[in-house]
Amino acid sequence: MKISLVAVGKVKENYFREGIAEYAKRLSRYADFTITEIKEENFSKEGEAERRLAKKREGERILAACKGYVVCLTPEGGKFSSEGFSRKMEEIKNAAGEITFVIGGSYGVDEAVKRRADLLLSFSDMTFPHTLMRLIFTEQLYRAFTIAEGTGYHK
Repeated sequence: MKISLVAVGKVKENYFREGIAEYAKRLSRYADFTITEIKEENFSKEGEAERRLAKKREGERILAACKGYVVCLTPEGGKFSSEGFSRKMEEIKNAAGEITFVIGGSYGVDEAVKRRADLLLSFSDMTFPHTLMRLIFTEQLYRAFTIAEGTGYHK
């Protein structure tokens, strides 16, 4: 199975990069996992119009990288327990050979990306920095596979 994470921006903090790399390595046992970083728009001015334009530009680049079943991480998405997410991953895995997960930038994800998504997913009502969300996401994806396999990782 091929799983891609398409995320806006670069991870600057070494401690996040190391954690993400560790879970990506663990995931390689279960899937061909890749991360594609999409260029984050620079803001010259603040304001709603500027944010919308930036999300639109990022959204166009995100859509170009999406393949297969698309899951967009967004606050208005549905929530799962870790066990529920594992069951959903098994369901998607049986229906599609390729999954793309999307994590937007600082201002979220463009509506066009949300419309393209097969599933909108929320991890919490809280707000997380998008680089931290990458680490949380890769850990939960790894956890989902270990739950399905019945290993001792998920207690």
